[in-house]
Amino acid sequence: MRDLDQRIKAAQAQLDDVSRSIGNSITSEPEPLAIALTDLITALTELQAIKTELHQKDKALELSHQAIAQGQQQLEQIHLLNASVRQMRQAVRPQAVLDYAAMAIQKLLQLDRVVVYHLIADGTGVVVAEAVQPAWDSMVGSTSSIALFQDSFWLHGHDRVQAVDSLSLVESLPEMATLLRQQQVQSSLISPLFLEHDLWGVVCGQQCSQSRHWQPFELELLQQFVQEVAIALQNAERYETAQQVNVDLEQQVHQRTVLVQRALDFESMLKRITDKVRDSLDENQILQAAVQELALVLELSGCNAALYDLKQGISVVRYEYAHSVPAYCGRVAHMDRFPRIYSQLQQGLSFQFCSLIPNPERGRVALLACPIFVDAHSSQGIKPGVLGDLWLIHNPEHIFSEFEIRLVQQVANQCAIAIRQAQLYQAAQVQVQELAKLNRLKDEFLSTVSHELRTPITNVKMAIQMLKVASDAEKQQKYLAILERESTREAELINDLLDLQRLEAASFPVALESIQLANLLSNLVEPFQSRIATQQQTLRLMCPDNLPPVVSDFTILRRILTELLNNACKYTDRGGQIQLEAQFEASSQEFGASPAHIVTVRNQAEISAAELPKIFEKFYRCSHADPWSHGGTGLGLALVQRLVDQVDGIIRVESLDGWTTFTVALPKQRLP
Repeated sequence: MRDLDQRIKAAQAQLDDVSRSIGNSITSEPEPLAIALTDLITALTELQAIKTELHQKDKALELSHQAIAQGQQQLEQIHLLNASVRQMRQAVRPQAVLDYAAMAIQKLLQLDRVVVYHLIADGTGVVVAEAVQPAWDSMVGSTSSIALFQDSFWLHGHDRVQAVDSLSLVESLPEMATLLRQQQVQSSLISPLFLEHDLWGVVCGQQCSQSRHWQPFELELLQQFVQEVAIALQNAERYETAQQVNVDLEQQVHQRTVLVQRALDFESMLKRITDKVRDSLDENQILQAAVQELALVLELSGCNAALYDLKQGISVVRYEYAHSVPAYCGRVAHMDRFPRIYSQLQQGLSFQFCSLIPNPERGRVALLACPIFVDAHSSQGIKPGVLGDLWLIHNPEHIFSEFEIRLVQQVANQCAIAIRQAQLYQAAQVQVQELAKLNRLKDEFLSTVSHELRTPITNVKMAIQMLKVASDAEKQQKYLAILERESTREAELINDLLDLQRLEAASFPVALESIQLANLLSNLVEPFQSRIATQQQTLRLMCPDNLPPVVSDFTILRRILTELLNNACKYTDRGGQIQLEAQFEASSQEFGASPAHIVTVRNQAEISAAELPKIFEKFYRCSHADPWSHGGTGLGLALVQRLVDQVDGIIRVESLDGWTTFTVALPKQRLP
């Protein structure tokens, strides 16, 4: 500038000199005037050059000011970009990152609208974030084809920002031009958003009010910011994933804690039930405690236990704990009415279901049925099979887990053990009572047998002594008769004992033959005639001559009828009646409508209803009978019953209206 001032001063001095020279030359010669004009032209030329140079300097200065202003604007945008990036990185949610990025880009580039598309299925993008001036429509939730942006501006994997200064530049892309018009866009910046080399979406900066010429710096600025958005979005997604993982872990820990606590509660409940099973023999107490524990620990609406009567085909609810459902205790269910349910339970299967039709009392409920099952390996003398079942009632939305089902099955096993040991205890008590009874009968038997054995021996000894001192033949004959009678009595008693033992050991021989009952009975009553006459009794024999023969053992059959007739004579009062009858039935109920021979022995004597079922027991004697007057050991009828069984017969007894009747049914044909 100093040189330029000096040049201007030199040009002005030269003009002054030229002016003086022209003034002097007007009065002098022409030649000096020409020289002066030449100098003037030179000075004017210099001045014009100086003016041109001054104009260029001003223009350069103006450009320099514009560059400085632009540089300051770019610097401010960079500062704003850095501040926005720092603020954006603090966001921990992906949506917060996108919302802040849209607002920051709008403010950074002074745009009318900024939208962020997220790529979803089938190449479609949905607007998930937006920053828009109030004068323009919102696009949040709208969809567009991201493939349109890819096909129109860049290849997949290239992160270059594309600029559209005006709609006229995209007329060759009709779909893109239509999309921009629908969105009220005059010019736009479009940048892909990549996460780890995968296209996540598209960021669009839009100018809606007018066309705009985008500067390279603006494109570069948008590209840098979108890259930062990708980093922040990836970090936010990772943070959100980590948070979700933490939440999931906390939930898993909580669920595991709940399961562990539930398992401890289940184990504690099972231990309480097991302790009751171990410490108690009371089936009622154990099963009632089991249903109550199940209802409380599993938070059921109710629980009950039913026991089966398979002979009658029924299931009866014996034990119950009802919380919010009607009581069912005592309810009887007929199994044949619910075959699908009880067929599975009798197979030892557990199952759960919810009835389609609401129960009129319970409504809609979820049910779990579990059998109380005794298997063959642990039956311990109890017949294996299903003893009953457990029913669990819950709300209709509940589904019993495998863990709960296994727990209920374990409780059912404990209930089965309780029922089994209660049955064993009852059986043991019955056996103890039976053994006590047998011991008493044994003592009575020993007492009776010892008397019966001792009496004949005593009489035999006494007869022998009397024989030694008898003086005449008549007395000797009398004592010999006593000796013979008592010896026979002793032998019969011993034989009865031995026969009974052989029958119980199933070693008694059977010799089959065809027997005419008419002949057998007529021969049978002859020895009793004198005895009956002595006791002033009446014996009536009724036997058709045309009876078909019976195939049986003659000795056994004769012994059976002899013992029955002997008892009839023994227990019939003086002057009483005795009847012996035989008949043939072509269709007998005793043998399934097969032919049979029926022999009946009736006498005028009555046995009480309480004693009637016991008369076939060994060593049993009626309480009103005098053992010393009637004799015997109580083995006769027990021996008769076993002999009847030996020939496949059936014996019955009834006592009514002063008469006692023994009926022996024999099959017509007995296979060897």
